[in-house]
Amino acid sequence: MLQIIFFILICSFVGVRSANLETVSDEELINLIKTEKYVVVLFTSKQRQCTTCDNYKNEMIRLIQDLNSLSTGVVEAIDSQLLRVYSDDKEPALVFFRHGVPLLYDGPLNAEEILTMFSENKEPTVKELTDDTFEHLTQASSGATTGDWFVMFGSTDCVECSRLIPRWEAVGAKLKRRVNVARINKYTTGASTARRFNVYKTPEFIFFRHGKMYRYQIPKYDVNSFTSFAKEYYKNAHAETVPVPQRRLDDLGETIANFLHVNPWISSIAIGVFIIISVAFKFRRTTEMAQKRD
Repeated sequence: MLQIIFFILICSFVGVRSANLETVSDEELINLIKTEKYVVVLFTSKQRQCTTCDNYKNEMIRLIQDLNSLSTGVVEAIDSQLLRVYSDDKEPALVFFRHGVPLLYDGPLNAEEILTMFSENKEPTVKELTDDTFEHLTQASSGATTGDWFVMFGSTDCVECSRLIPRWEAVGAKLKRRVNVARINKYTTGASTARRFNVYKTPEFIFFRHGKMYRYQIPKYDVNSFTSFAKEYYKNAHAETVPVPQRRLDDLGETIANFLHVNPWISSIAIGVFIIISVAFKFRRTTEMAQKRD
């Protein structure tokens, strides 16, 4: 009887030791992200000595069964070129894709905390805003009875904005039930809102609280810096009164002003053309008057 028990224990131990993560190529990973509702990806590297990668791998192996129970698969991507799409950091990186939307894990290497973060954020945490929904949802100019809002102004042609998506989702997860975290496209569905708040570049971040707005001007785009700003550090930033939504005619004037701000050379050309026309007109008047005297 003791021999049987001993044999079972040995088999169990060997089974745990032999467990491993499924390794996928970049092509397979892209397909998984597109087709699976939930998938956790551990980005690791073999090109250099990466002890931390091994530690993360061992921790994720322990979590496979728990994540599978949440209908979430776990795979490993080794030396993947896709990592640069989701993060500026080196391996290891742990990213949870929910319906294709990435969430970067930014916490301690602890199985319980990893499981809690992923299980509590199986849906995207960042809200999408547009010109039509911004004021209704945020109530920014009326005192924000819907709570505080931390908004990223981005664009589809901004590489840094794309890389920020996993980190911005992590910010949303960490500030959940405390601050609404959102994003808006500066050049398309959020162009009028961007003009309203004098947003000229992307990415740009503004924190809205009690009718005031605070611009994030810290040269750090990590999760901890963003969350610290929303919790406390905004108090050290310059407070601006939130401007009321603009009327269509005012917005048109603001559009022209912003366009000239971004393209100052057009103003120079316009002024030059105006001077040339003025000189030509004056010269013509002088010539006509001289002809009349003759």
